[in-house]
Amino acid sequence: MFEYLEPDASGASYLPPAQPAQPHPRPERVRHLLYGSRLGIDRTIKILHAYGYANPNDWSDPIPVPSNSIEPGHPGEPQTWMAILTKTVLIE
Repeated sequence: MFEYLEPDASGASYLPPAQPAQPHPRPERVRHLLYGSRLGIDRTIKILHAYGYANPNDWSDPIPVPSNSIEPGHPGEPQTWMAILTKTVLIE
């Protein structure tokens, strides 16, 4: 708690300079949602894994999205899928 320093030969004691207070990072949860084709979602997950951001197993399994929840689909258009990742990041 207290640091006692012996005086040197001149009678002066040395105190180290005060260090600035470091802010404590606080954790915050963020959620990532990917929407697109299964191939597009799979490729994006692999790219984020290559960057070291998230492991592929951290993502949810792809979930089909009802066509009227985003935009009306056109006949023959591939179905839209969604994958979710919840990650804790440190905010400084």
